[in-house]
Amino acid sequence: MTNWTKYDAGLRARGSLTVWFTPKAVEARTAELRTGRGGKLAYSALDIANALTLRAVFRLALRQTEGLIDSNLQLLGLDLPVPDHSTLSRRAETLGVSRQRRVARPCICWWIARGLKRRD
Repeated sequence: MTNWTKYDAGLRARGSLTVWFTPKAVEARTAELRTGRGGKLAYSALDIANALTLRAVFRLALRQTEGLIDSNLQLLGLDLPVPDHSTLSRRAETLGVSRQRRVARPCICWWIARGLKRRD
């Protein structure tokens, strides 16, 4: 290695994460009505799919995913509920979000009304 400064900056950038929520995405966080037995769903399928996508991208456990989403919402000043790890586990069975490769460079994610978008 000859350029240690660039190498060191690249290693630090691997931990960089920027998240945006569009106003439509915040408004779209309405859970669907349940057709069968049970109480009203607290989180939409979109919320759960977004959380599971972040989990897959960063290879996190469910509790870590819950913490990541909560801390990002706090940093953004958004007072939105966060699905807990048991809800993510239960609802993951019905959504089928695929596992993705590990992020090796800065990642920018943003929520739009249709779901999580990611740009490397």
